[in-house]
Amino acid sequence: MTISVYEKIISSLLLSSVLFSVACTQTPKQTVQPVVEAKAGFTAPQVSEDAKNFYVVNDLGRNGYYDQKPIAELLGEMASEVDIEFIAALGDTHHFDGVASVNDPLWLTNYELIYKHPELMMDWFATLGNHEYRGNTQSVLDYTDVSRRWNAPDRYYAKTVEAGNKEEALLVFIDTTPLIDKYHKENETYPDASKQDIDKQLKWLDKTLSESDAKWKIVMGHHPVYAQTKKGEHERTDMQKRVEPLLNKHNVDMYVCGHIHSFQHIRPEGSNVDYVVNTSGSLSRSVKPIDGTVFCSPQTGFSIVSMEDNKLSLIMINGKGEEIHRFSRER
Repeated sequence: MTISVYEKIISSLLLSSVLFSVACTQTPKQTVQPVVEAKAGFTAPQVSEDAKNFYVVNDLGRNGYYDQKPIAELLGEMASEVDIEFIAALGDTHHFDGVASVNDPLWLTNYELIYKHPELMMDWFATLGNHEYRGNTQSVLDYTDVSRRWNAPDRYYAKTVEAGNKEEALLVFIDTTPLIDKYHKENETYPDASKQDIDKQLKWLDKTLSESDAKWKIVMGHHPVYAQTKKGEHERTDMQKRVEPLLNKHNVDMYVCGHIHSFQHIRPEGSNVDYVVNTSGSLSRSVKPIDGTVFCSPQTGFSIVSMEDNKLSLIMINGKGEEIHRFSRER
């Protein structure tokens, strides 16, 4: 009889212990917050309801590492609040040696599986960067036929888009790597650069800009014309020699690029062109002012171009979703 009482007591204690253990293991599951609640915190930049807006991104491909994944998610979340028409991808979507083919797994790990937010399922208009030139450049163009959203119809091309309610903007995408002499000399590393015709592209750029009557003209490419950087000065001097005269000749409003991995807005003395360096969407670098610097920042992030009938604006957004610089041109 005594043994039976003890058995009941022990059984009761064991049952209580099991129930307590189950309750402890279940509690964390009940208190886990949905992932979506962790994305709050940014304030969407103010843009006109009549504006046509697009993202500028570049220097992205780090297989999701550094700031690439959170910034990709931020791009999607912000696009749900700001009406984004398309995305301009200004080179180096693929670090470090470009891609080998349209079937290269890097298309998944650098692009498709990173920029997967529903709001990013829109047209991406792409240019080649110097890292794409380390690989198979033709496959970057050919991926246009594989992906619904990737658009790289040629090494350089132009689009005329709506800007506001009645005006238009000419967007010109150029192929900058072949415009810089050093890449022609490094055939083993950049095998396709020396195969490109510099004069042909510059004549095309001159003709494209001269034939357009769009109110706003924006030229975009991977390499800067003006920038503060530790990279060789010859990169900028080659671009200043070949591209800057055409920007001035045709009253281009903005030249927007990447490559340097920092935010920079530069207005050289005597120039009417706003030179913009858009930062990296994954890994940034230090920066300091130079002659003509209006603003600079070493943060990661992206930019928004906002086009209205009488105003053209560029807004720099850091990786936290904060607006850190904005300028506008009005006429």
